[in-house]
Amino acid sequence: MTDRPAGGLDLHLGDVGRNRAGLMDAFREAIRTGRLAPGTRLPSSRVLATDLGLGRNTVVRVYSELISEGWLTGVHGSGTEVARRSAELVGDRARPRTPAAPPRPVHDLRPGRPDLSSFPRDEWIRAVKRTVSTAPFDAFGYTDPHGMSELRDVLARYLARARGLRARADNVIVCSGAAEGLRLVAAALASAGVTKVAVEEFGLQTQRLALLQAGIEAVPIAVDADGAELSALDHDRNLGAVLLTPSHQFPLGVALHSDRRAAVVDWARRRGTLVIEDDYDGEFRYDRSPVGALQGLDHDHVIYLGTASKSLAPGLRLGWLVLPDHLVGSIAAQKGESEDSVGFVNQLAMTEFIASGAYDRHIRAMRSQYDRRRRQLVETISRHSPAAHVTGMSAGLHVLLEQPRRTGAELVRRATREQLAIEPLERFRHPGSTSNRDGVIIGFAAPSPSAWAGTLDALVRTLR
Repeated sequence: MTDRPAGGLDLHLGDVGRNRAGLMDAFREAIRTGRLAPGTRLPSSRVLATDLGLGRNTVVRVYSELISEGWLTGVHGSGTEVARRSAELVGDRARPRTPAAPPRPVHDLRPGRPDLSSFPRDEWIRAVKRTVSTAPFDAFGYTDPHGMSELRDVLARYLARARGLRARADNVIVCSGAAEGLRLVAAALASAGVTKVAVEEFGLQTQRLALLQAGIEAVPIAVDADGAELSALDHDRNLGAVLLTPSHQFPLGVALHSDRRAAVVDWARRRGTLVIEDDYDGEFRYDRSPVGALQGLDHDHVIYLGTASKSLAPGLRLGWLVLPDHLVGSIAAQKGESEDSVGFVNQLAMTEFIASGAYDRHIRAMRSQYDRRRRQLVETISRHSPAAHVTGMSAGLHVLLEQPRRTGAELVRRATREQLAIEPLERFRHPGSTSNRDGVIIGFAAPSPSAWAGTLDALVRTLR
């Protein structure tokens, strides 16, 4: 048996037969159907001849003839590749038709998007290097559905210190973002027989969809200046839980009043139900210290959902659940079935990032930057559009703007003409809501520092 040359490129051509004509046809077909895209590097003639069991001279002749026909091209010092102009030989027929992605806005003021240009690359790279270079070999295997123990331990201590949780590593489950965390919770609740969950009348549609997909009805409750109107919870005996954003209601921007925080915990205790706390941007409070997590009042009846999507970047796909003891097993079982886990590199890097203090430093730096932006945003609106009304406490990454005589839909249309992306409040309304509020949600975190001034100018033109 002939040894296969090491270091070559793998290439699948199907059944090429034993002669030059078969190999020629196989190449043409692979290029024609798009399996070999323009610019694809090809194995050397020696490697391909050995892989296919053909003579090297046969492969050399095939390469030469396909180059002369325009299918391939010889690149000095780099071997042979599929010709860039081979698409012209194929024609439009064989080119794959994919839906065009919507154009990225020039100016982005959509809510819930952090400034990705401020991601702490150097600190993160150092964390990756430090942890991966010393990680045991078994860290590269299949991960525990609960998440890596090192990260769960560090998260429990961080959340207790910074957010006031009552957390232990055994109660933490790492998930790939807040959306997956809620899907796991919804599936576990449905398995336990829950058929209804109360939600705030304004919130993320994706959260209502996660409940619906688990077979759970999302029942709307009103939101006023003190947060969710919780008296409605006692009107429906079939409610098994309530989903809240108590530290900073999304998207209206109010905090749940202290009396209501105590009341919802009392409701969960009396009824044997649960509170699902979405703490999506709880670290970002600008006028005073951030409001502590609701979970700190009762760890037996509150499910805490957190994420690094706003504090670091959504692309990390890092989220976490802090669960009552009796739910850890059932939710971990749901996660095991989904086989959806965060890669061990990001888990180890996040562990180091928190333990070293880099996470706290980053939060403080971004809190200062976002506070400055929020003040500039409010001042700019007040100066150029005094009739506009900005609401929402001094926190988070967005504000609610309402402008007399202009609907949210009209403001979005005007913004689009300025190549500015904002979101209408209507997008977040529960179909069963009876509120007549209207306006737009304006984020202030997404633009890079260099783009911030131009983005504010586009908003001013929109509001005039």
